[in-house]
Amino acid sequence: CVLVLYFCLNALSAQITLPQNGVKDQRSIPIAFVHAQIIVSADKTLQDATLLIQEDKIIGVGKQLRIPENARIIDAQRQFIYPSFIDLYSDYGLPEPKSIGKSPRLLPQMKSNKKGPFMWNEALKPEFQAVNAWNYDKKQAIAMQKKGFGVVLSHLPDGICRGTAALVAVGVKDPHQAVIEPNAAQVLSFSKGKSTQTYPTSLMGSIALLRQTYLDGQWYATASDKKEKNLSLEAWNKNLSLPQIFSTNYLLDIFRANEIASTYNQQYIFKGSGDEYQRLDALKKIHPKLIIPMKFPDVLDLTDPMEAVQTGLTQMLHWQNAAHNPRLLDEAGIRFAITGYDNSDFKSNVLKAIRYGLHKSTLLRALTSTPAKWINQSNTIGSIESGKLANFFICDGDYFEKNTKVLEHWTLGKRNILEPNKAVLTPGNYNLVIDDMVFVMQVKSKKNKNKLFIVHQDTTKIKMDYKIDDRMIYLNFAGPNTAFYSLTGVIQEPGKWSGTGTDPVGNWVQWKAIKIGEPDKKELESKDKKNTQEETIEEPIIPFPFSAYGWLEPPEQKKYLIKNATLWTNEAQGIIKNGDVLIQNGKIIKVGKDLKAAGAVVIDATDKHLTSGIIDEHTHIAISRGVNEGSQASSAEVSIADVINSEDINIYRQLAGGVTAAQLLHGSANPIGGQSAIVKFRWGATPEEMKIKGADGFIKFALGENVKQVNWGDKFRKRFPQTRMGVEQVYMDMFNRAKEYQEAKAKTPSMRKDLELETLSQIINKKRFITCHSYQQGEINMLMKVADHFGFKINTFTHILEGYKVADKMKQHGVGASTFSDWWAYKYEVIDAIPHNSTIMDDMGITVAINSDDAEMARRLNQEAAKSVMYGGSTEEAAWKMVTLHPAKLLHLDHRMGSIKPGKDADLVIWSDNPLSIYARAEKTFVDGKILFDIDQDVQKRDWIKAQRTKLIQKMIQAKKDGAKTSKPKIKKHHLYHCDSIDEQETNH
Repeated sequence: CVLVLYFCLNALSAQITLPQNGVKDQRSIPIAFVHAQIIVSADKTLQDATLLIQEDKIIGVGKQLRIPENARIIDAQRQFIYPSFIDLYSDYGLPEPKSIGKSPRLLPQMKSNKKGPFMWNEALKPEFQAVNAWNYDKKQAIAMQKKGFGVVLSHLPDGICRGTAALVAVGVKDPHQAVIEPNAAQVLSFSKGKSTQTYPTSLMGSIALLRQTYLDGQWYATASDKKEKNLSLEAWNKNLSLPQIFSTNYLLDIFRANEIASTYNQQYIFKGSGDEYQRLDALKKIHPKLIIPMKFPDVLDLTDPMEAVQTGLTQMLHWQNAAHNPRLLDEAGIRFAITGYDNSDFKSNVLKAIRYGLHKSTLLRALTSTPAKWINQSNTIGSIESGKLANFFICDGDYFEKNTKVLEHWTLGKRNILEPNKAVLTPGNYNLVIDDMVFVMQVKSKKNKNKLFIVHQDTTKIKMDYKIDDRMIYLNFAGPNTAFYSLTGVIQEPGKWSGTGTDPVGNWVQWKAIKIGEPDKKELESKDKKNTQEETIEEPIIPFPFSAYGWLEPPEQKKYLIKNATLWTNEAQGIIKNGDVLIQNGKIIKVGKDLKAAGAVVIDATDKHLTSGIIDEHTHIAISRGVNEGSQASSAEVSIADVINSEDINIYRQLAGGVTAAQLLHGSANPIGGQSAIVKFRWGATPEEMKIKGADGFIKFALGENVKQVNWGDKFRKRFPQTRMGVEQVYMDMFNRAKEYQEAKAKTPSMRKDLELETLSQIINKKRFITCHSYQQGEINMLMKVADHFGFKINTFTHILEGYKVADKMKQHGVGASTFSDWWAYKYEVIDAIPHNSTIMDDMGITVAINSDDAEMARRLNQEAAKSVMYGGSTEEAAWKMVTLHPAKLLHLDHRMGSIKPGKDADLVIWSDNPLSIYARAEKTFVDGKILFDIDQDVQKRDWIKAQRTKLIQKMIQAKKDGAKTSKPKIKKHHLYHCDSIDEQETNH
């Protein structure tokens, strides 16, 4: 009675607004799938059960289900019914993204080309709704349904804020029915996409733009005195109530995006890239929701030895490890869903993940109930239960087996036939019983093709003609006396057939075929041998960081006693011969002679030199996707701290040169650059762990040719400033604006928060400090006068190659210097540089450091310091302080590092010789009391790397010979940044 009432009410409620052309079919016939194996959910399976649907809903599922008399019955015996998979990351039915403007990306397009009261930046389009651009795509639909996906969250993959995604049923043509939820989530990324607007040109610019958008949204929602109509911000605020999906292409981007989410009280669902296994411990700390691709790298074609030698070990290890990613995430307790986006090998990779240890139930959950829950659709999709949408697919076996095919996909109760349900003929011998006659029938199979024979008593084989249509089989064969039988029947199961037909004289007969014997041994041996080969699965090798010289077992912080070294203390004691240093818990405990310490690891440093670690005041290593945000005259809102690359091999290389800490600086593309990051080279740590906690904030300014774009080419004549006098006006204008901003903010607490002006206000208030790229004396004087005008001091002039000309004025102002040892003549504005510069400024009483600005030079900063002895006549101790204590002072960290003194951080280097000698090698480099470089361990690492490379290259060459799918290795040109690098985000599109 309940079912009858449901059918009646459902027929009444199934009303639409579209006009009907012709006579309307009022019937609403339920459909029953009987005798099926129904996978209700990842945790529940029913054998020999019934699924009952009507129109777009499931109205019953169970083993003892009453079937309405008017129901259409579909026999699903030996078939498996699964809930439709759900993909939360798709572009199904949406057009290719297009640019608004026609300008080439590198031309300086300062404003948005978008018409109307929208956001100022083209990469932000929260007002875009994918549902308005969605259209049925048959080719895409069939491909996704064959994979098992029946519901997808579709968005336009273009921009930093991509607007809302629509939840749609795959394979349904009519958008009125296909759209389940028009605005189911908002999608974000760090990629500016097709925007031709210049800003942002870097990853840190994208991050700053997102941060400012959150603040602008808050202001727009609460401010009563706003004087603009902004449809984008209205949409942005509305969309914040939806699930937020953040698309990333690199593991570290998950941590970067999570910092934004934490700051603005958001929780992102991260679309990952399949490399998450590389930082499981760090991921567990942030409890992410991940959408991971079931997409694994092809075998690298390394048959060319030149390509093999240029292919990094990281790429090879990822090929070996990638298929472990889902299992390792599951074992770590990290929640994930799965996407089939842009993946033609989805099914084969699913099976590979199972072979690599992933449980089928975990897989099914990640494809159904988990994504449904994350987008608040658990009541409608994600399992086969009464009341939910009729979204399911039918397989001819267990989906998670190799040869299983998806036969049909039902979305919203609409049938999509994907594969004809052809019966499977099992090879072997059969008794073919026709009324009272018994024949021997033989089925042979080779390369998935069948041949049927009748075997007479004299062992004569007569070939049978047959045809299979769905599960029907039609047989024609010659019986005794060469007369023909014509039979029609059903293949009930692989070894059992039955039906009716006619004998040679036209009489109707009943017949059945029952399998009685196994196929011949030779028949089995003819099977494809590749199917019987077992895949060798090795446990993943995961160094930290995921790099050639990463740690398999991270070093521990121990108690060390370094004995009998020549100590370069940088303190009043000067250089101590045969001295000892005790370190514990990451700190220097004692400095002296004949020290003893129970339980300490003793390191004999006889005939060796011990110094504090080198500090590089100015470097651009360990920065991801752009060192400059040079699209505007001021980019004070961006921060290098947001884009630290903890995986950069240059960290390890510089540890090998005795460098333990550095300031990672923005480039010199604009007068006011971005905020810096002050880090220790904690090789193996995450980006956040590399930062020195409690360090003062710094920012990069710049003067000279770079900021006025004189070397950028004739196309760059739009952005202000274009002259040196214009540079001064940028500073005056921006600091005046910052002062006005502070004053207005004091009067109006609800005022819009501007990240750029907040940063400049910190400078005026002496809470952030300037490191300024500089060359010529006139501009150096200018900036000191600007600072005096606004009541603050410049902290450091970096490069400062004409510092010797204005050393007296610098001393009076109280500014430090971070210079090159002997760089000159690489462009016109450095024509007056001299190698005596550092000594002259040091003699004037200025705090002088020598920096690198170059990844290669940073490995030899000890030798760069020695040049001050050679050219300027500095003492050895004074020269050594230029790369240790003085940069520590310039970074306001001399209370923690820069000298060997009890209480300071145990950042130390043991050298084989006088550290200023070109023959000196760093033998051990300590950071926080951990040995992060050891010259003996380095030899062992090189041997390990060589062995791994050899093994993996041979393994891939063999895999190619065995027929595996291959692709060319990505030969990456390692990008080394300098001050004037103006590259776009290298991989942001």
